[in-house]
Amino acid sequence: MDIMIILQIVVLLGAIYIGVRLGGIGIGYAGGAGVLVLGLCLGMKPGNIPWDVIMIIGSVIAAISAMQLAGGLQYLVYIAEKILYKNPKYINYLAPIVTYVLTIFAGTGHTAFSMIPVIVEVAKGENIRPSVPLSMSVVSSQIAITASPVSAAAIFMTGALEPFGWSYPTLLGIWLLTTFAGCMLTAFIMTHISKLDLSEDPIYQERLKEGLVKPPVGLQEMVITPTAKLSVWIFLAGVLCVVAYASAISPAVGLIKPVVVPRDAAIISLMLAVGALITIFCKIKLGDVAGTSVFKSGMVACICVLGVAWLGDTFVSGHTK
Repeated sequence: MDIMIILQIVVLLGAIYIGVRLGGIGIGYAGGAGVLVLGLCLGMKPGNIPWDVIMIIGSVIAAISAMQLAGGLQYLVYIAEKILYKNPKYINYLAPIVTYVLTIFAGTGHTAFSMIPVIVEVAKGENIRPSVPLSMSVVSSQIAITASPVSAAAIFMTGALEPFGWSYPTLLGIWLLTTFAGCMLTAFIMTHISKLDLSEDPIYQERLKEGLVKPPVGLQEMVITPTAKLSVWIFLAGVLCVVAYASAISPAVGLIKPVVVPRDAAIISLMLAVGALITIFCKIKLGDVAGTSVFKSGMVACICVLGVAWLGDTFVSGHTK
C-alpha cells in the first residue's frame, strides 16, 4: 500500500479518535482539522459539504425550538409521562415506544432526551433496573430518525433510492414497519435475558441508604397552556404537509409535475414556516429561541455533521476511482 494512503488513513482515524475523546461539538472540530491536514499536508482535495442535510437539521431544530419555547415540547413530554406512569409494569416496552414516537414526530432524537429522567423514575418505582428500559429507549430514539418523514436521513435516502423505482410513501412505510418491529423485538429479548430486579443490586441499595439516590416521587402535575397545545398542532400540520408534498412529487405518484420545489427545499421552507406560524400565533419571544436546550443541542449536531461528513467525503472521494 502507498505510504500516502497509509498517512491519509492515519489522519482520518486519528481525527475521529480525537473527536470522540473530545465529545460533543469536538467531533465537528476534529473533523474540520482532519480536512485541513488532508488538504494542506497530504494533497487531498476537500470533499463536498452536505449542506442539504445540515440545512434540514437546522430548519427542523429551529421549528422545534419555537415549539419548545411555546411549551409544546413540555406538553408532549407530559403526555408521554402520563402514559409511562399509568402503565409502569410495561416500562420496557412503552419507554422505547414513547421515545420512538417523539423522534418520528420531530425528526430528531433531541426531543427524547427529556424522557430519560422520567424513564429512570418509573423503572425505579417498579423495582426494575433503569439501565434496561433506558438503553432501549436511547437506541429506539436514534433508530427512529431513519423512519421520520422530516428527518434529513429519510429525505436523503429517498432521493438516493427513487431512481431505482422506490416511491417515497413505499419507503416510508417500509422504514416505519421495520424500525418499529426491530425496536419491539429488541425490547422483548432484553426483557427476557436481563436481570431486572433492582433490589438485588447491592450498589444501588447502598447508595439508596446513604441518600445518594432519591426514591421515585411519581408524576408531577403540569399546567398546560393553550399556546402549548396550539404549537404542537401547528408543528403536526407542518409534518403532514411534508409527507403530503414529498409523496405528491415522488415519480411513482406523480401528482405534481413539473417539480419546481425539490423535496429538501420543501422541508426546509415548511419547517421555517412552521416556526414563523408558532411565533405569530403563540406569541413567543424570538430572542429566547437560541437559548432553548433543543436549539443548543441541535446546532451542536449541525457542526458535528459538518466536520465528520466533510472529513469522510474528503477521504472517500479522493479514492473513489
